[in-house]
Amino acid sequence: MEATIEFFRKIIENLNGIGFPFLVFSIGILEVIFGLYQGKWPKNERWVDISCFILPRLVVQPAVAYFSLRFLPFIFSDAKNVFSWVPFFWGFIIIAIADDLTQYWYHRLHHQIPWLWRFHRTHHSASYMGMAMASRQNVIYTIFFSQIYLTAALVYLGLGIPAITVRIIKSTITTLAHSSIPWDKPLYKYRILNPIAWVLERLISTPATHHAHHAATTDDGVGHYKGNFGNMFFLWDVIFGTALISRKYPKAYGISHYAGDQWTAQLLWPIFKSKVEGSELAPNGPMVRIEDDYEALAKRDKQKATVASTELEAVPSFSNN
Repeated sequence: MEATIEFFRKIIENLNGIGFPFLVFSIGILEVIFGLYQGKWPKNERWVDISCFILPRLVVQPAVAYFSLRFLPFIFSDAKNVFSWVPFFWGFIIIAIADDLTQYWYHRLHHQIPWLWRFHRTHHSASYMGMAMASRQNVIYTIFFSQIYLTAALVYLGLGIPAITVRIIKSTITTLAHSSIPWDKPLYKYRILNPIAWVLERLISTPATHHAHHAATTDDGVGHYKGNFGNMFFLWDVIFGTALISRKYPKAYGISHYAGDQWTAQLLWPIFKSKVEGSELAPNGPMVRIEDDYEALAKRDKQKATVASTELEAVPSFSNN
């Protein structure tokens, strides 16, 4: 039994070490081959994507893991491996739910609280979708990301294997959901696969549901950037009423008024500010532009409708009498 556990432990460690980066690299090559970035990847956006992909993996996550595992023994000196008795299955289930539900609300709040939106805006600024988008985040957004702290703590407490397993599966799902490869389309096309599609699109994030979250507009009935917040589990959107399942892909992605904020500002705002006038990342810029403020947009549309209705009532009517 111990030999079997050790065998799977080594597999998981290898997947966590080189397996996932290899998967991401392979998807990236496929996206380049199929012309994803042709005409859509200017120098500034390249720097944003590459910096956001490298910096968290080579600096932020290793630093957090190192200091957490050095710091935790001072706080919980008798807690090392205290949960090592928990069976893998239950450890996996508990961690998957706790980790992803926390991230759902972390993500959702960054869309609903204006001050937080600017830390998450980088993730939505690109006019394309691809595997690089999964890690395209402001560094400060990444630093306060719960997953890296939770994983480090769980490794110390003796749940390292289920924690790393969750991380691998979640990273794979989120990367494939951001990818430009529409792996879910055959599930919608062939009737025999429709039941599988129905379950999957409500359980996990798929390209169709998550691409809708990155749409440039909601006017087409496909885009849904005020919902579809789920990362690994789309189920949270279903439970909390933020889901939109259309099985269609948006025609355009990104922020409609995006004007190419410098990669340094997108990576490290508010340490570096944007030189684009009127940008949320610029000095004295608005917390949220009207185009991204859902409540303001709804209020504005309601006012327009009221004005239009009033003007219509003011027009005299003529009868045949």
